[in-house]
Amino acid sequence: MTDARIPTVRLGTDGPEVGVQGLGCMGMNFGYGPTDAGQARAALDRALELGVTLYDTADAYGAGENERFLAPFFKAHRDEVVVATKFALAIPPDDPTKRIIRNDAPYIREAVEASLKRLDVEVIDLYYMHRRDVNVPIEETVGTMAELVREGKVKHLGLSEVTADELRAAYAVHPIAAVQSEWSLFSRDIEARVVPAARDLGVALVPYSPLGRGFLTGSFTNAEQDLTAEDFRRQHPRFTGANAAANAALLEPIRAIAEARGATPGQIALAWAQQRASVADLTVVPIPGTRKPGRVEENVAATRITLTEDELATLEPIASRVSGDRYPDMRFASAGRE
Repeated sequence: MTDARIPTVRLGTDGPEVGVQGLGCMGMNFGYGPTDAGQARAALDRALELGVTLYDTADAYGAGENERFLAPFFKAHRDEVVVATKFALAIPPDDPTKRIIRNDAPYIREAVEASLKRLDVEVIDLYYMHRRDVNVPIEETVGTMAELVREGKVKHLGLSEVTADELRAAYAVHPIAAVQSEWSLFSRDIEARVVPAARDLGVALVPYSPLGRGFLTGSFTNAEQDLTAEDFRRQHPRFTGANAAANAALLEPIRAIAEARGATPGQIALAWAQQRASVADLTVVPIPGTRKPGRVEENVAATRITLTEDELATLEPIASRVSGDRYPDMRFASAGRE
C-alpha cells in the first residue's frame, strides 16, 4: 500500500476542493451493529493521511451521536477536512424510534444549530437536505438554506435523493455544490435524469453506498442470516430471502475481474464508481463507508484502478438484473418520484 495522496476535485462550480474519494462515516457508530471505537478513529486518521478530506455524516445517524463521535477528529484537523452533514429526518416527539421528514424553515434552523453544537464547529462546509418533504416547496427549503450561507453558518449547499426537476428548481434559488444519491453497480436509476441534470448544472455527484452497503464486497450474502439484529440492512429487500440469493449470483463477474487484476471485488466496484466521472462527464466523489483503517487503504487504492472497455462491458448488465428495491419504501428516494 502506497501512502501517495489521492488527487483532488472541486464539488460544483464554486464548492470545496476535496479528495476524489470521501468517507461515509455513518457506520462508525450507527446502523451496522457493534463497532470498535478505537478502530473507527484510526480509520479517520488513516483516511486523512491518504488524502481523503470529505467526511460525511448526518444528524439522523444515531440521533446526533455520529456527529458527536466525529467532533474531536474535526476539531483536531479543522483546516484539513470538509465537514458534510445533513438535516431532514426528524424524531417525532411521541416515538423516538421513528423518523419523519421535515424541510420547513423552523426545523432547518433548529437542526443547523444542533449540528453546529454537536460537531463543535463554527461553520458547516457542506450542508445537505437529507430527504425531500414533498409538502414543502423545494424553493422554500433551499431559500432557507441559502439564508444559512449568508449568515455564515454554512458554506455550501447539497441535496440528497432528489429528482432532476427538484435539482433544477433548487439550483435556480442558490448554487448546489453536490447531489448525494445511491449509485453503484447495483443501483443506477439516477443515470436516466439526475446525472444529466447535474452535468448540465455543473453539480458534483456524491455516490453513497458505492459498495452496495457491503454486499458488492461479498462480506455478506443474506442479511437475515449473516448480520446482527441491530443491522438495518436486514430491512432492505435486495439483501434478504430469494432476492439475496439471486443478487449474490450477480457478483461473479466482479469476482472474476478482481481475481484477474489481483484486486478485491470491493475495489472493482469502487473503481467502477470512480470511473463514472469520465464515463458520465461530471465530477464524482464516492463516499464508501468503513470503520477499519485497512479497509480505508483498500478503498483508496481503487482510485488507481482504471477498468478497460471490455471490463466495463462485462459489468454493464448487472444493475438491470438486480432483484428487489434499494429501500423498503422508495417514495423517499429520487427514483420513487421521477
